[in-house]
Amino acid sequence: MLPRNARLTDSAEFTRATKNGLRASSQNFIGYLLVEDIKHESRAGLIVGKSVGGSVIRHRVARQVRHALAGRIVTLPDNSLFVIRALGGAAKSNIFEEISSIIDRVVKKSAEVKK
Repeated sequence: MLPRNARLTDSAEFTRATKNGLRASSQNFIGYLLVEDIKHESRAGLIVGKSVGGSVIRHRVARQVRHALAGRIVTLPDNSLFVIRALGGAAKSNIFEEISSIIDRVVKKSAEVKK
């Protein structure tokens, strides 16, 4: 579970991250990372739409994504917003592996942009 101070809850923050952030994707997920100038702890959120499946499936995917994020949130840059969007086949994927890969790629992109 993500700690309360590590959760994205404001829709404006979701919008900023998805519209202005760096993007990395896999077959079943898209990750967005926005590093801001404002000082705050790194926060993460997720979007699991109906294309993933019924309510039970969506909630299971959301729990697995949150669990995968909880272990990797410390690897995100300071002052960042990270959003992960689950796509249609997410329920049948290796969630932990895909989330880790997306985080690694988007953090690497962020470091390259900073240079």
